[in-house]
Amino acid sequence: MKITQIRTQPIEIPFDKPLGTSIHRITSVAALLVWIDTDEGITGESYLWVIGKHKLPVLMEMVRSLEPVVKHRNPLDVAARFDEMWNEINFLGHKGVTIFGIAAIDWACWDIKGKALGVSLGDLLGRKRDKIPAYASGGLWTSMSITELQAEAKSFLSQGFKAMKMRVGLPDIGEDVERVAAVRETIGNDIILMVDANQGLNVTKAIRLGRQLEKYNLAWFEEPVQAYDLAGSAVVANALDTPIASGETEYTRYGFHDMLERKSADILMPDLERVGGVSEWLKVAHMAAAQDIQVSPHIFTEHSLQLCAAVSNVNYAEHMPWFTGLFKEKMELVDGDIIIPNRPGMSFSFDPDAVERFTIPLPWK
Repeated sequence: MKITQIRTQPIEIPFDKPLGTSIHRITSVAALLVWIDTDEGITGESYLWVIGKHKLPVLMEMVRSLEPVVKHRNPLDVAARFDEMWNEINFLGHKGVTIFGIAAIDWACWDIKGKALGVSLGDLLGRKRDKIPAYASGGLWTSMSITELQAEAKSFLSQGFKAMKMRVGLPDIGEDVERVAAVRETIGNDIILMVDANQGLNVTKAIRLGRQLEKYNLAWFEEPVQAYDLAGSAVVANALDTPIASGETEYTRYGFHDMLERKSADILMPDLERVGGVSEWLKVAHMAAAQDIQVSPHIFTEHSLQLCAAVSNVNYAEHMPWFTGLFKEKMELVDGDIIIPNRPGMSFSFDPDAVERFTIPLPWK
């Protein structure tokens, strides 16, 4: 089998109203859809997403720059293709947009491999489970009032979620505490609650907030400080009883090795596009398992399910609904768990009608 071409398509999914975190105001998400065609008629799919469609041309050119490296090569030899791309980016470096490009191609090659063998990626890697606990992540924003937070928390409960995450990191610590208290009161003590500061705090403020929130029995405190401040995150992790979760903005196994060495997080959160695709995601998860550290995939819910199926130290899947409209297949939530499908490859495929609906012209046109 040989790769014949790589196709891409920019899209944008608008939101009904803006969403707020400690550092973001998000009105839409944009993505670069990627297809890798082969001479045997099997096509692999993946996508990269960003906040701000003006960034899409950079991703597109990065993917295109790697096409000559993999074209006419066998996509089933995933390790060889990864190493070839890794060597190709040496001059530009092994963090940032270069890794996005590798991720899109690596992930699509794994999709091809599963489809060629007629098995899901979870089965191909060795299935551990058929379902995974999910936490609702598509709400409870800093831009919402307490009344809105309580209403949305009730909505998540009515949908069957047994875990949910809210955003914190407002200028006033007291306001954050009040909001968390209101949500905890609404959902009761048996529902799992996480908070995410989206890198919006400094070390001192993160520790002060974290200590005041400990009485609300949080499953984790996510990204309390800037992602690049591993030393600061380690200080916060050492000061608090609540586990610190981080890693969605980290790159490759080398970045996560540094996190583990510094003890900057208790739970790692590798992101498919930033970590470098399926190949690097698995390396990070296994490296964490060697130290009895749990991992939880960041966004990319549909496609991360296959990784959850095969990795024993995953604790939760993040249920982010932003991209559900892109796919023919839909996720199934039962009693707080997402059922992990066993369709061939990554088990989800782009819906042509949705692709057409969300397609946008390139930002420079």
